Amino acid sequence: MRYLVFITLLALFGLIFEHVQFNHHWMLVPLGALLLVGAWDFVQKRHSLLRNYPLVGHLRWLSEAVRPQVQQYFVEGDTEGKPFSRNERSVVYERAKNIEDAAPFGTELDVYGEGYEWLNHAIVAKPVADTPYRTIVGNAQCAKPYAASGLNISAMSFGALGPAAVRALNKGAAKGGFAHDTGEGGISRYHLEFGADLIWEIGTGYFGCRDHEGGFDPARFAEQAQREPVKMIELKLSQGAKPGHGGVLPAAKITEEIAAAREIPRDRDCVSPAAHSAFSTPIEMLEFLARMRELSGGKPVGFKLCVGHPWEFLAICKAMLDTEIHPDFIVVDGNEGGTGAAPMEFPNYMGTPLHEGLLWVHNALVGCNLREHIKIGAAGKLITGFRMASAMALGADWCNAARPFMFALGCVQSQRCHTNHCPTSVATQDPWRQRALDVPGKAERVYHYHCNTLRVLAGIVAAAGLDHPGQLQPRHIYRRVDANKALPLDALYDFVAPGALLDGTADPSLITGWRSVSAQRFDTG
Repeated sequence: MRYLVFITLLALFGLIFEHVQFNHHWMLVPLGALLLVGAWDFVQKRHSLLRNYPLVGHLRWLSEAVRPQVQQYFVEGDTEGKPFSRNERSVVYERAKNIEDAAPFGTELDVYGEGYEWLNHAIVAKPVADTPYRTIVGNAQCAKPYAASGLNISAMSFGALGPAAVRALNKGAAKGGFAHDTGEGGISRYHLEFGADLIWEIGTGYFGCRDHEGGFDPARFAEQAQREPVKMIELKLSQGAKPGHGGVLPAAKITEEIAAAREIPRDRDCVSPAAHSAFSTPIEMLEFLARMRELSGGKPVGFKLCVGHPWEFLAICKAMLDTEIHPDFIVVDGNEGGTGAAPMEFPNYMGTPLHEGLLWVHNALVGCNLREHIKIGAAGKLITGFRMASAMALGADWCNAARPFMFALGCVQSQRCHTNHCPTSVATQDPWRQRALDVPGKAERVYHYHCNTLRVLAGIVAAAGLDHPGQLQPRHIYRRVDANKALPLDALYDFVAPGALLDGTADPSLITGWRSVSAQRFDTG
């Protein structure tokens, strides 16, 4: 069906050629031209959409060319609950293609609109750093710290993405020296092909390290975790787009290879449990992290969560104090995050947005004098250097991104991820569709998007008069609260003083919450 138009034109060309007189063969010129375009679409490697949909794929660009233009350049405004706009994608495309994305004239945003944010600059700006920003992940309990890039590929599993997409991401990450998160589907051979640094995500299904009953298998975990490309291990507690909901891989996308790797049947959706079976209390969770660190040979271990009930994280902090087990990192996933399959209400209404979740985690760690031991990653629509700077000002040490890297692969947000019919070959297991995604070409785009976005972040940091992103503070970012008033983030949000939860000097509401939680249980006692 994808080639129906092309095949129909080919048949029509042959029919006319056979039945019209020779001196009327000029009638074949328009059809011949269309067939040449279709043939070129089929063999070219620049656009996977055109390779999958010769001729018909051009209608997509035509429709975008004639529809009303909301704004020519990237809009930083609120996109919560909506897909990224075409203009937002265009910034990623330009950076991925290594095209200068400078905008002419001036600001095209409503600078007096509520929610508008900006970063103040310094009169004496600093030189832009030549060396890309990195942060060391690994505390005193870690034998093999990892120097993580300021921007890494967020969790997207083999299964949600096709083999060609995983290979392109891995090749781009290897060239750029940044990390590729495997997602909860386990470490596939495609994650290992080009030798990129890996963050191995362990979900509730324990794929890649599960026993025959679906529980955690220490021996299988150790075998995988000690592989050289694996640099960090991330325990997934929840995901921003569907917190409290297990991972979902529709049956239509489960191939024999995926079924064998995950040890699951092919005739039904793969739905991970909503909660872990390896632990049930905060103390047990930390002991599980410590065990994974030991089994991995001392590599950094941490966990990812979208903040839900705030007391649950306080209970984890209390367990850290009681056990003296310190995770090396925590990734805060905002509810702005995306997914290939979830009920609509989950991405729109469940979980805490990134800024509030990030602030809560940072404050709790500071209030317990734990922050110095634990690095914080942030994820949730962090598509630009400014959004990264804003997250870092609130406490993030590095950022993860998923959809921008998908855009670099050619994703057009057709929202067909769960059907196995992705038109651009990114989120499909169909071998014939996958041939359209040119791995070397898309890997270059992944690499360039990463480089150019970090270059912009470095320019922002230098313009603010700082030497590196770690110096960004809440006072550097301003947000307009109404048409007549704007405040720095340190005036909009409350920040806890070091040790304030321990010595009782924090806000009374925080102290009440702190005293009500127990390291022995996630719910309040």
